[in-house]
Amino acid sequence: MFKDRINAGGQLSSLLPAYKQDEAVVFAMPRGGVVLGFQIAQIHKWPLELVITRKIGHPENPEYAIGAVGETGRFLLNKQEKFIDQKWLENEIKKEQIEAIRRRKVYYGDRKEEQVKDKTAILVDDGVATGLSLSLAIEELKAKKPKEIIVVVPVISEDIADSIGEICDKLIAIKTVKGYFGSVGNYYENFPQMSDEEVVKLLSIIWTRK
Repeated sequence: MFKDRINAGGQLSSLLPAYKQDEAVVFAMPRGGVVLGFQIAQIHKWPLELVITRKIGHPENPEYAIGAVGETGRFLLNKQEKFIDQKWLENEIKKEQIEAIRRRKVYYGDRKEEQVKDKTAILVDDGVATGLSLSLAIEELKAKKPKEIIVVVPVISEDIADSIGEICDKLIAIKTVKGYFGSVGNYYENFPQMSDEEVVKLLSIIWTRK
């Protein structure tokens, strides 16, 4: 079990290759993944950016992800969920895409994103349960044409680890869980919700770093 996201980010930092400052870019998945991404970016002196995706929760159990959507409207769905009302699904995809766009504006303002073309993209989140948001984030990153994509997470389901490993260049995970996974928060002693303000504060520290 991890003490908190700061602790998890520090542990992940020690497992990463020593790329030069201009060779790698950290991409965190907000909100929770930003704390880990911040730790990694600070320790290794790498740039920090975001990949913003939004979970689409089941209509009867919103905590259970049946899909994910990004800012561009690209989305992934759990193919096993065959009986979801299509009109409801279309509305949810649009709603969550709008929220992803809103977050980009709040977090970035007018700032331009660091280019990752021909560099190593290091994608980080605070844990992976279903893998839908992470899989979509990988697809979003591939469109930016990095040299390679390394996914780093503290904890991931064993089944999901296999599928994620097939679509990225390397997966680094501290803990791989067999059988029932539950929620990501179960693997932390302290797992508070993060606010937009906290995300902006961490990003500003990296972005104004000299």
